[in-house]
Amino acid sequence: MSDRNPSPAGGPLVEGPRDPEHDATASYALEPEYAASLTRRVLATTGRTVEVRSPLNGAPLAHIPQSSAEDVAAAYARARKAQQAWQRVSLDDRAAILLRLHDLILERQDEIIDLIVWESGKARKHAFDEPLHVALTARYYARTAHEHLDTQRKLGVVPGLTRVEVNRVPKGVVGIISPWNYPFTMALCDGLPALLAGNAVVAKPDAQTMLSALWGAQLLEEAGFPADLWTVVAGPGAEIGPELVARSDYVCFTGSTATGRLIAQGCAERLIGCSLELGGKNPILVLRDADLERAAEGAVRAAFSNAGQLCVSMERMFVADQVYDRFVERFVARTEAMSLGASLDWGVDMGSLISQQQLDTVTRHVEDAVAKGARVLTGGRHRPDLGPYFYEPTILEGVTPEMTCFGEETFGPVIALYRFHDEADAVARANAGEYGLNASIYSQDGARARAIARFVKCGTVNINEAFAATFASIDSPMGGMRQSGMGRRQGAEGIHRYTESQSVATQRLLRFGPVLGMSDATYAKVMTANLKLMKKLGRA
Repeated sequence: MSDRNPSPAGGPLVEGPRDPEHDATASYALEPEYAASLTRRVLATTGRTVEVRSPLNGAPLAHIPQSSAEDVAAAYARARKAQQAWQRVSLDDRAAILLRLHDLILERQDEIIDLIVWESGKARKHAFDEPLHVALTARYYARTAHEHLDTQRKLGVVPGLTRVEVNRVPKGVVGIISPWNYPFTMALCDGLPALLAGNAVVAKPDAQTMLSALWGAQLLEEAGFPADLWTVVAGPGAEIGPELVARSDYVCFTGSTATGRLIAQGCAERLIGCSLELGGKNPILVLRDADLERAAEGAVRAAFSNAGQLCVSMERMFVADQVYDRFVERFVARTEAMSLGASLDWGVDMGSLISQQQLDTVTRHVEDAVAKGARVLTGGRHRPDLGPYFYEPTILEGVTPEMTCFGEETFGPVIALYRFHDEADAVARANAGEYGLNASIYSQDGARARAIARFVKCGTVNINEAFAATFASIDSPMGGMRQSGMGRRQGAEGIHRYTESQSVATQRLLRFGPVLGMSDATYAKVMTANLKLMKKLGRA
């Protein structure tokens, strides 16, 4: 694996302090006033701050103000006031602001990407996915606003006399709790359809990557969204998370299954809805007729994009006996050819893990597997020479159920390989465990692969692709089955979750009861005859 050093970049970065141990990765730092301008967007009055540092080299990034329960209450008060005015803004005007946001993001993408790389440690090409995804989301919902939100006519009980319409009414204020692994897109993509539907948002991004989320909030305002329609609070989830659940009309959460359960319990207690994208132990199947070069290229992206810190990345790979050895040779070779580095360049294939906690988890999983008999085909080492949290992309063979990484999510650049002979057995093994977020199938027979996909218990399945085909197709829903979550982002479901459906029926002439002196018994007979007639006429 080759290593790369950083190069200068414009925008938010300035020459920074040099560290003798990591001299190559410590040449730049975040411009202090730039960071301060972003942190001022946090609604916080406690006077407390938390320092955050770059995972690339440990350089200080910012001191994030911390919100109190009272600050959260104030955020919701502001949001409710803003939402009351916002829901009266025409749908076309709301959509126009989303299209302005689309253009702003594409125009400012270099600055956005610089900040994402510096704050998250990921490779630049993986950071690029974030403004791309947010721009796609903004454009999609702007262009399909009327399709999803216009009042729809429905069948009335009495043809010609009962007019039924279904309105999409905003829920009010949506609480969005977003993770650190994709700090720009996850902070924004779920909230854009909420705004379009007429809601306000109170957002709590993860503490490790607040700056990317705050930059997103600033862009929303520049695009034309009213002040207080998108308010940001900051603080430990255990402290202010319950306040968000207690004050929201709907909660959208992306993160761990354990936290998702707590949020679901809080929402159930209040009888409000929630959508949860949670953990995964995602499988990839390489069938005997797969294009092995394409499968090996896809497997590298599937396992090692963002150093494996992606909810839909793959940690289990099932390969047909007939092609196993040839595939593994290609996969290992491509993995060993990857370039690693703490860099703002486009030439890096994989960046850093986010924190010491993630590094500890990855190290523990690999060491446990090796101690119990697994073989490391490549990787398996911490690389402090590149940065504090770098870990090599790692391929394991011989992983068995008693090993921690067999069933637990690693959320790092580690994948385990398994042979299979029977495809039905491979599907059963892919479905084993409690998760069901994303899967991938490689085969040159698309129809056969799509037929197999129906039996894979995952919310998204990609054919001859790792994850981007479903994730970037904004018109289709994305989410998990089983312990990987509930609800969906994207598509119609991604915006309808933020609305209440309201049926309005207007009745003309005929009333529902005896008329013209009918008895109740006669009325019942007339209505029964009408039902039989409607069936004969093919009416619903």
